[in-house]
Amino acid sequence: MFDITKVQAAPSKDLLTPDNAVMLFVDHQPQMFFGTGSGDRAAIINSTVGLAKAAQAFDVPAVLTTVAAESFSGPLLPQLAEVFPKQEVIDRTTMNAWEDEALVAAVKATGRKKIILSGLWTEVCLVLPALSALEQGYEVYVVSDASGGVSPAAHEHALQRMIAAGAVPVTWVQVLLELQRDWARQETYGAVMEIVKAHAGAYGLGVVYAQSVIGAHAAG
Repeated sequence: MFDITKVQAAPSKDLLTPDNAVMLFVDHQPQMFFGTGSGDRAAIINSTVGLAKAAQAFDVPAVLTTVAAESFSGPLLPQLAEVFPKQEVIDRTTMNAWEDEALVAAVKATGRKKIILSGLWTEVCLVLPALSALEQGYEVYVVSDASGGVSPAAHEHALQRMIAAGAVPVTWVQVLLELQRDWARQETYGAVMEIVKAHAGAYGLGVVYAQSVIGAHAAG
């Protein structure tokens, strides 16, 4: 029952924060990109790198994983590896990342319950760990624009399956701004603006314009 006396200016516990989330990047590799047909590959790469930089800006722990890197799929996306130059990449044989003991141990070690999940392909390498983690009590947030499937239908149906199981669809900019949440947080404001300008398209251009106009007026 709604109790108006308990209404207060406070954030929901459902919100993603730098303290309750871990990012899991699954199989952003050349061979997987070759087979991706659900959206523009360059756009997916851009979204993935923007998401990775969000993790870096807010010190959100990240787990990076590949599948059959040396025998089939190739190395981790260079642009993603560049954001985490000292980060170990967990290579697997399993299509379901959640069946790899090293990966699960890495996620558990963060102590975070909310998994921000992205990767290729949506219908295999995201669905399988998402359903597995959800069953074990984790909350899963699937970054749809930093992920891709072999076709639009495969991507969409996979998202629907994960949503039906309890996963939450998000976009990378949504994650970035939810982590910031208050423009008065100056310790991350500058980094967020730089990420937006580099990766958020028209929104980023708007920031460039606003800063140039405000800067010109301030100088005058």
